[in-house]
Amino acid sequence: MALSPVPAPGRPAGHPNGHAYRHPSGHAYGPPSGVGAAPPRAARPGELPSVHGALLCVALPALAICAEHGQLTGDGPEGVYVAGRRLLSRCVLRVAGREPVALQGRMAAADRAVFLGVLRVPGDTGPDPGLSVERSRGADGTERITLRNATGRPLRLPVEIALGTDLAHLGAVASGRTGPELTASVHGTGLRWTAGDGRSVAVTADPPPMDSLAAAGVLRWEAELAPGGLYTIQLRVRGDRMAGPTAGSGGGSGRPGGHLLSEARAEGDDPRPTELLRTSVEDLRALLQRDPAHPADVHLAAGVPWRCGPVTAEALWAARMVLPLGTRLAATTLRALGRAQLQGSGPESGRIPGPLRDAGPHLPPRCTGIEATLAFPAVLAEARRWGLPAADLEELLPVAERCLGWLRRTAARSGLVPDPGPTGPWRAETQAHAHRAALLGADLLDACGRPDGDALRESARTLRERFRREFWLDDPAGGRPAVARAPDGRTWSPLGGWAAHLLDTGLLGGGRHAQGLLDRAETEQVARLLGTPALDSGWGLRGLGAKEPGHNPFGHRAGAVRAHETAVAVAGLAAAGHEKEAAALLRGLLDAAEAFAYRLPEMYAGEQRTAGGRPVPHPAACRPAAVAAAGAVQALVALAGIRPDAPGRSVSVHPMASAPLGAIQLSGLVVAGEPFAVRVGRLGLGMVEEAAEGLQLGV
Repeated sequence: MALSPVPAPGRPAGHPNGHAYRHPSGHAYGPPSGVGAAPPRAARPGELPSVHGALLCVALPALAICAEHGQLTGDGPEGVYVAGRRLLSRCVLRVAGREPVALQGRMAAADRAVFLGVLRVPGDTGPDPGLSVERSRGADGTERITLRNATGRPLRLPVEIALGTDLAHLGAVASGRTGPELTASVHGTGLRWTAGDGRSVAVTADPPPMDSLAAAGVLRWEAELAPGGLYTIQLRVRGDRMAGPTAGSGGGSGRPGGHLLSEARAEGDDPRPTELLRTSVEDLRALLQRDPAHPADVHLAAGVPWRCGPVTAEALWAARMVLPLGTRLAATTLRALGRAQLQGSGPESGRIPGPLRDAGPHLPPRCTGIEATLAFPAVLAEARRWGLPAADLEELLPVAERCLGWLRRTAARSGLVPDPGPTGPWRAETQAHAHRAALLGADLLDACGRPDGDALRESARTLRERFRREFWLDDPAGGRPAVARAPDGRTWSPLGGWAAHLLDTGLLGGGRHAQGLLDRAETEQVARLLGTPALDSGWGLRGLGAKEPGHNPFGHRAGAVRAHETAVAVAGLAAAGHEKEAAALLRGLLDAAEAFAYRLPEMYAGEQRTAGGRPVPHPAACRPAAVAAAGAVQALVALAGIRPDAPGRSVSVHPMASAPLGAIQLSGLVVAGEPFAVRVGRLGLGMVEEAAEGLQLGV
C-alpha cells in the first residue's frame, strides 16, 4: 500500500477523516500512527514492501522487522520502530571481518526472535565451524549477541557492529522517501543520531566497545573466548522524546498489562490447537495499544506492520471473538469507539464514524463506521452474557442506546440499512449485522429496564421478511443469497465468504442463539455452498468464489482467504448443526496455521489446496493481525459450544458431536469473571471441569 494520503473513494467532501491510506486491496484507512518498513526504492502507487517472509517481533508501540538471517541491512522492510518512527534500520554483525553463515531464524515469543549462525575460525582444519553466533532481538531493538567457542583452543577475534538509522516517519518509510542515513556521534558506550526535528535515538552497548567510529557508524570489540567459553554483547536502543522501550508482552513501560486477556490453554489428541491458542493469545497481547489521549483505554491494533492506527471496527470484532478470555478488552475497546459517536439530534446522531473500505470488484466501498455502529450494542450485549461488570455496563449502555436509535431511524426508511450512504446499496452482510444488533440490543434493553426493546424486535422482523423476500435468489441448484441489492431492485449475486456472516446470530439470555435472517432450508443451502470447493479452498474460506467473475486469489475481497471470516463460518456452522462443513473449514484453518508457524496472517491466497502443497502468503498482509488471532480463539472455542449467561448465573456447553479433533480440553477461559474449563471427549460429550461458584451448569 502506498501510505501517502489519498482521498477515499466515495467519501463526501468535508468528511471528518479527510484522508485515507490505501492498502493494495483498495482498503482505505485513516492516517496510521503505527510502524512500517522502508523499501529500498520509491514504492509504486498501491505497492508495499513485502513482509511475508520476515520475522516480526511485536510489543506495541514497538516493532522489529527482521529477515531470517538476523542482520538488519537497511534494505527492504527491516528495522526497529517505536511509535511510528524507525529507530534503527541497520545492525550488521561481523566477526573476524566476515558475516556469520545464517542457519536459522525463528520466533521465540511474540516480541522476540532468535537467530543462529556459525563461522569457521582461523585454525579450523575441516568443514566443521568452530564458532556459533546466537542473536536474540526484542521488539524494542534490545539485542543480545552471544559468541560460543566450540574449539579446544582459546580464540581472540575482532567483532564489529555497523549501525545506522534515518529516523524516518511511517509515511516516508512506506513510500520510499526516507532520505539518506543520519550521521552518528559518539554517545556514552555507543552512538547517537539526531534528526532535523530534534528527535534522536541512541544505541548503547555492554560491554563498552574498544573503538567507536562515528563517521562509519561502527562499534568494535576484541573478543577473547576460552575453550568452550562465551562472549556476550548486549545492545539497547533508546529514542529521545518517543515512547520508551517495552519490556515484553506482559507489561513494562507503556505496555498494557496481560490481565486484559486470560492465559487460555488447549490440550488434546491433536497438538495443533495447543500451539495455535498459545501463539494467538501471545500475538493478541503484543497487539494491545493504549489510546494516547486516554491511557486507561486499551484496544487491539488491526495488524502490523501497516495498521497500528486508531481503534477500528476490526478491533471491536476481535474483542468480541475473545470474550472467552475475559470482558475487559471489550469494555475498553467499546469505550474508545464510543467517544467518537456523533452527537446531536440529526439523522446521523448515534452513528460511529469510520473510513470507507474496499468491498471487492463488484460493489462500491463500504463504511466501517456503520459496521462499528451495528457491532457496538451486539458486543456489549454478549459481553454482559460473559460477565461484564455492572459498572462497565452502566457506563456503556447510553452509547449502545444511541447506536440502536440510529439503527431504528435508518431502518425505518426502507426496512433495510443502506451502506455506505442513504442511497445504498443494501448489503447482505450489513443486514446481518443490523439484524443481530436489533435482537441482541432488544434483549439488552429489556434486561436493563430500558424502553424500545419491542420496537427493535419489530425492526428485526421487518428486516428479516424483506431480506428473505428480496435477497434470496432462487435457482435450480437450491438458490443463494445476493451479496447486495440496489434500491431500484438490481441485485449482485457473486457468492463469497461474506455469506458466513448470515449464520452468525449472537447469544441471548439462557444461552439461546438469536433468530437468524435465514430460515432452516436457506441455512442448510448456505452451509452446503460454504462447503463447496468453489468457496472452501482447503485452507479456509475464499472471500469470493473461485468461479465468480472478478475472482483473484490475492484479492482481499475477491478471493483471498480471510482467517477471521473462516472462523466466523466455523462458529456459525457449528451452532446451526452443520458440523461436516464446520469441521472441514476448521481442519483447513489449522493446517494453514501450522504452515504459518501458528501466526495466522490477516489473509493469504485463496489458491486451491493440492497434495503436498502449502498456503501461499499474501505479500502485503499484516501478520500478526487482531482478527486473525482472535478468529483462531473463536474457532477453537466453537468446538465446545460454550453458551454463558452470567446474569442468569448459568452456563451450558453444546460441543460438536463429531469431535473433529478428537478429545480436547480448554482451560484458563473466563465466565462470570472466574476461571472456566471444559473438556470434550472423543465421543463429542462435553464436561465442565471448572466454573465460578454458584454457576448453574448444563450440557
